[in-house]
Amino acid sequence: MAEREVVVVTGASGGVGRAIAREFARRGAAVALIARGRAGLDAAAKDVVELGGVPSVHVVDVAEFEQVAAAAEQIELRHGPIDIWVNNAMTTVFDFFEDISADEYERATRVTYLGAVWGTKAALSRMLPRDRGTLVQIGSALAYRGIPLQSPYCGAKHAIKGSFESVRCELRHRGSRVHLTMVQLPGLNTPQFDHCLSRMPRHPMPVPPIFQPEVAARAVYWAAHHRRREVYVGLPTVYTIIGNKLAPWLAERYLARTAVDGQQTQDPFDGARAANLFEPVDDDHDEGAHGVFDREAHARSEQAWLSRHRTLTGLVAAVFAGAGAGAATLFGRRRA
Repeated sequence: MAEREVVVVTGASGGVGRAIAREFARRGAAVALIARGRAGLDAAAKDVVELGGVPSVHVVDVAEFEQVAAAAEQIELRHGPIDIWVNNAMTTVFDFFEDISADEYERATRVTYLGAVWGTKAALSRMLPRDRGTLVQIGSALAYRGIPLQSPYCGAKHAIKGSFESVRCELRHRGSRVHLTMVQLPGLNTPQFDHCLSRMPRHPMPVPPIFQPEVAARAVYWAAHHRRREVYVGLPTVYTIIGNKLAPWLAERYLARTAVDGQQTQDPFDGARAANLFEPVDDDHDEGAHGVFDREAHARSEQAWLSRHRTLTGLVAAVFAGAGAGAATLFGRRRA
């Protein structure tokens, strides 16, 4: 029997992280689950077992490097050398920049940005001496284009992208076979829109169109096993990134006009509800992978499939182009 792949997923108790853990478990991996909420982690571990994987649970605040480093050591003692590390943990604040306190901004940045940095450091300290392993950074279209009401999150994702590019250069300089990839995601139906701190009068929501977290998980699994620098998931991600490169001024005007209302439903939202910024909300109950937007969310992305199969897509396009050129030539000869 082949050895089990050893995979670490941060933010694994819910949302995208939960879906990623399940995706690897289906392939029989040993999945180390890192998050703060004990009930969510225990439920994720149960999922991994039911799907054929081997779980371990690590209650860790990724904002604290010592906790992340200690977890990495425990994981290798339990499962063996880490093959894949997925930096997914995040939190944010839905509010206008000037209304976010310094403590809130710092906390969101420490979890989302420094959590990815600490995970990368912990993983590389083990992968570099072995000259093998893969790091997956969970990014977003918002790593390229900031939007209103999410300045902590957008800033953190931009920062992750900058760190990602720098570390890739260093790995290439070393001639290292350790691989670093980044998966840029669209709006997803996850519980973050129920438990991230928000002071908006209406319930926060992802920027439509919305996709299910399993769409992201399939892309992450694929990225972890192919040496692609970046993977874009969902046509909206492609439009956002390319559109912002071509006409950032137009994107800014459009988002200023539409994105404040576009990130809120028509339902009122109680801003006093428990938020996960400083404390976990899934310590005593499981929130799962999905949020409240199941009816609107797409279970598949044709663009993501085409991205993963771009060689095949290119061959098919070439065949059709060749056939079209041949038909045009034949038609031209007959007319002549």
